[in-house]
Amino acid sequence: MKQNTTSRTGALLRRCAIAATLLAGVPAAQAGVPGMRGVEHFGFTVPNAQQAVDFFVGVMGCKAFFTIGPFGPFKDDWMKENLNVNPRAAIPVAHLVRCGNGTNFEIFEYTSPDQKAKPPKNSDIGGHHIAFYVDDLDVAMEYMRERGVKFLGKPHLFTDGPLKGLTWIYFMSPWGMQLELVTAPGGRGYEQSTPERLWDPRQ
Repeated sequence: MKQNTTSRTGALLRRCAIAATLLAGVPAAQAGVPGMRGVEHFGFTVPNAQQAVDFFVGVMGCKAFFTIGPFGPFKDDWMKENLNVNPRAAIPVAHLVRCGNGTNFEIFEYTSPDQKAKPPKNSDIGGHHIAFYVDDLDVAMEYMRERGVKFLGKPHLFTDGPLKGLTWIYFMSPWGMQLELVTAPGGRGYEQSTPERLWDPRQ
């Protein structure tokens, strides 16, 4: 009886070991919002929505789709309760734009009694930038400079680490928003160590 029990226990342990080995190659289930597919749009506020659309379409080559609004001003607290802004804030217009194989932009123009007119720096809480991938950085920069775009410094190439092979440079929109050009025609360093990939507009 002891031998049979020991034999069954050994067989069970072997099966468990085999199952554990097989499961080791299966990625663990990720926690997250059920059904989440990805980023649908990125929204930001500009001083003049039409100026922003003209820049993204006329210089960057994006496509304008449609406008929405106006919204407000409302007499109740709808703007505060739903958008976390001043109750008397209003949105005269918002434009929906798409840039190449990328997410959508929802470009807002606001009025508000407590509006701050100066855009945040990258070092400020809420600071941000949008990066555009280009195939040839030199060609893109020459084209943009001819249209009055101001670049910050010179292009920088990552020579080691996970971003090895990527070249980047910041530039400014006409209203002071920080933007960026990037290119990595030979791929990036991290791609050599994992089959996982960051989202790439070329794909």
